[in-house]
Amino acid sequence: MEERANSRGETRAWPAGPVLCRGCVEPLIFLANFALVLQGPVTTQYLWHRFSADLGYNGTRDRGSCTNHSVDPTAQKVETLTSHWTLYMNMGGFLVGLFSSTLLGAWSDCVGRRPLLVLASLGLLLQTVLSIFVVQLQLHVGYFVLGRILCALLGDFSGLLAAGFASVADVSSSRTRTIRMALLEACIGVAGMLASLIGGNWLQEQGYANPFWLALALLIAMTLYAAFCFGETVKEATPARLFTLRHHRSIVQLYVTQAPEKSRKHLALYSLAIFVVITVHLGAQDILTLYELSTPLCWDSRLIGYGSAAQHLPYLTSLLGLRLLQYCLADTWVAEIGLAFNIMGMVVFAFATITPLMFTGYGLLFLSLVVTPVIRAKLSRLVRESEQGALFSAVACVNGLAMLTASGIFNSLYPATLNFMKGFPFLLGAGLLFIPAVLIGILERANHCPEFQQFSQSP
Repeated sequence: MEERANSRGETRAWPAGPVLCRGCVEPLIFLANFALVLQGPVTTQYLWHRFSADLGYNGTRDRGSCTNHSVDPTAQKVETLTSHWTLYMNMGGFLVGLFSSTLLGAWSDCVGRRPLLVLASLGLLLQTVLSIFVVQLQLHVGYFVLGRILCALLGDFSGLLAAGFASVADVSSSRTRTIRMALLEACIGVAGMLASLIGGNWLQEQGYANPFWLALALLIAMTLYAAFCFGETVKEATPARLFTLRHHRSIVQLYVTQAPEKSRKHLALYSLAIFVVITVHLGAQDILTLYELSTPLCWDSRLIGYGSAAQHLPYLTSLLGLRLLQYCLADTWVAEIGLAFNIMGMVVFAFATITPLMFTGYGLLFLSLVVTPVIRAKLSRLVRESEQGALFSAVACVNGLAMLTASGIFNSLYPATLNFMKGFPFLLGAGLLFIPAVLIGILERANHCPEFQQFSQSP
């Protein structure tokens, strides 16, 4: 029997269903990201379509009008509205997720990972149902924001990732942890790449509704897997109240309580490094579809699908690159190489005015995603086994804060810089990536100092 929370936040027995594999969280992450990526560009293009129809703009339908390099005030208004509503969705998700993901992640250290996986799956499912209503019934686009908030209340994708990475940490050794986490991120990438290829072509052929219906079917299957097939990784699940400050205190204590096996400074600086990396990644992701839809690129749904697939390909190439580079380099230097390629890709995006140059930028990102699994593995080695859920809920909080920061910076900066340099946000992202490059180098050097040897563990 396992523990399940009731409506008062207490736990009751959760019957252990058929278990396919203890800690096999990869199918959940794959299905969740497939559904999210299938919906992401479609939602952006749907917003573009709705605002274009409301304002009488047809620039994406008329190729000649789109490639006209003169400033079109209506087109700029469509871009601005789409960018701002994307910001509203992300901000709504963050403000609620800041509370819920930290609470649920630390709670999973007590009751197990499965309850959080089920709740987060249900949240994603509910968000997709509301999106279908918006598209099918032409409801106000504000319901996209409502769906985002309800999803965040139940843990969101960040809560799912927190439980997923904590499950990997539960069942992996210190030596294999980096590659296991990279494998989990590769599942994210492969799912995103396949969803992008399918979604772009499907949208062009059959419209906006069908991708959401497929996402709904996948999320139903994911929820059933989480509830009945996932093998619990917490060895001794114990009853625990959900709504208590103890779970939030456990996260704060990670950073303020000194312990022989961890350094508060290392935890804080690695958290800052991953915050900046995720901010740049999500910020660029937020505006790439808009950047490609508008002049001078004027991509259609098919090209946007290919671009989104290329955007997710680094999850797979980074896994292969990490595995190969680990034979001759330490994890730190692999991360530094990944950051270098990420910076180059951002610079190319900033000046891309033709399709081949955009795909060149995507190609330069082939090692850009080795950074996050390296940092996650280093963070995981700095805390005890009983603190993995609290740690990865803290990382989920950092992820949510990065999402809000990315939306606030990139979605606000992009419309503000349309008149003088559309690619300026990418240049800003390239500059910001020097911060984690410096931090990771400093921490690697500190790890070799005698006073810090007790805090570092070799993979």
